Amino acid sequence: MAAGSAASGRAAACARIAAVTPGKRLFLSAMLVQGLLLAGCRSAPSRPDRFNYPALTPDQASDIAIHALGLVGTPYRYGGNTPDGGFDCSGLIGYVYRTRAGLVPPRTVAQLDEFGEPVRVDALRTGDLVLFGRGRPTHAGIYVGGGRFVHAPSTGGTVRLDRLAGVYWAKQPVSARRP
Repeated sequence: MAAGSAASGRAAACARIAAVTPGKRLFLSAMLVQGLLLAGCRSAPSRPDRFNYPALTPDQASDIAIHALGLVGTPYRYGGNTPDGGFDCSGLIGYVYRTRAGLVPPRTVAQLDEFGEPVRVDALRTGDLVLFGRGRPTHAGIYVGGGRFVHAPSTGGTVRLDRLAGVYWAKQPVSARRP
């Protein structure tokens, strides 16, 4: 009996579709096309500002710099984000900002390029981020003042303090962000 009622239900639905006049079919088609066109006009959804934090206080910025300097000598480890396990450059930044300012920066250098506000390199302050690379940055560190920054450079190395005006770094494209 259920199979018979299902078949009769399908037959009734087919009859209703067949009963749609050509005028109604044209109207429904036009409405569908209009809906699709208007859907294409709406703006893209706004991207939530995942990294919108209040500015660092001078005390937080100093604490970040002091803590970063205290990690100099920690081994480099790709994907590392703890003093015991070692650091890569973004892991170092994440650890220091999280433990000293309660901020959770993005995990990759490319995402750090959207963290905080852009800053001119000649206007750097303690606690700012310095990012290196053409186009999308590929390396980052924490500016600690006096033209110096702390970073985790590469495999086999350790977290270290370098000068922006040093032989290697002065030749690299640099940008800066202020969380």
